Amino acid sequence: MPRRDRRGLGAAARGGSLVRGFSMLEVLVAFVILALVGTALFRLFSGALGNAAAAEDYSRAVLVAESVLAEAAGTQPLREAAQSGSSDEGRIEWTTRVTPYVAPQANPGTENAPESLALRLWQVVAEVRFAAPNGKQRTLTLATMRIGPRESP
Repeated sequence: MPRRDRRGLGAAARGGSLVRGFSMLEVLVAFVILALVGTALFRLFSGALGNAAAAEDYSRAVLVAESVLAEAAGTQPLREAAQSGSSDEGRIEWTTRVTPYVAPQANPGTENAPESLALRLWQVVAEVRFAAPNGKQRTLTLATMRIGPRESP
């Protein structure tokens, strides 16, 4: 007995065999959707790789800044000075400054403290410059305070 479709006519009665599958339009639409999703995923992954590289550069710069800051702050006796250098094959440049700390809005009498005071508050600053992935220069600054002997005149 011949198969019947919904209208009650068999495939043989319509003059052709019953073939099921996707039309050309359906295949094209599926490829377009696949291409759009693939493009979005590739952009997402490339952005994530760029962010990972930027985070690695930033982490390396923080390590250099912490290292030079600790070295400058650990030098005894503390004296007013500045040093510069580079690290990581010249990709990271750093500068450290040791200066006497003067409090903002300090009482004028405290600025000219008696010279008999043996200690002084020093500010130690490390500034690190490195290139961002887009080619612009980034700057990272770390600072600390140390108590040390007053400079001898």
